[in-house]
Amino acid sequence: MKRSLTALIAAVLVATTLSTTTASATPASKPVAKCEFTPTPENPAAKPVRIPSPVARAKGTVDVYFVTNYGPFVVRMDRANAPCGVHNFVHLVKSRFYDATQCFRLTNSSRLGVLQCGDIYRQEEGGPGYKFPDEVTGQETYPRGTVAYGNQGPGTNGSEFFVVHSFANIAPNYTVLGHVIAGMSTFDRMVAAGIADPDQDGPPVKPIRIYKVWTR
Repeated sequence: MKRSLTALIAAVLVATTLSTTTASATPASKPVAKCEFTPTPENPAAKPVRIPSPVARAKGTVDVYFVTNYGPFVVRMDRANAPCGVHNFVHLVKSRFYDATQCFRLTNSSRLGVLQCGDIYRQEEGGPGYKFPDEVTGQETYPRGTVAYGNQGPGTNGSEFFVVHSFANIAPNYTVLGHVIAGMSTFDRMVAAGIADPDQDGPPVKPIRIYKVWTR
């Protein structure tokens, strides 16, 4: 397992070096955004994690690296588009919230083709113990490679997110964090392995596990 994980990490780094540019450096003077994180005592944190700082960077990008049992992928997140959302995601990554977790929902219908992750216990259960508002304009679209927050209604963002492996014909109600810049073939392998539901919306046939997530 250790050698396999090392090989996957190396593959991520090589793929990113060959196919992308590095994340933009943080300027000495940068715009910021104020964020509102509200505790949810009725839904306590599924893993130990503090509420993020209420101040977020509002410029630049950050690359987030994932290693799964189907292979690696890299997401470039846009702080300008969703400063509080990206700030929260990076905070959760640094808190190791997503490490050793499972993605409980995979869809491949005529309307929706996504992988849903970030729920610690089961689909839509097991968040960070707080919520925060959406960052949407009403003009959002969700083509292949889009990474966005999932929610259970307006202003209920937490740790749940989804990756679009084909397309998502959905209302613009989901905050877009960024896009996959390397490793889309990982999702193709997940879909090819099958979904344990005749409607193609449910748990994957073979569990999809996130081993490790980090930023750079």
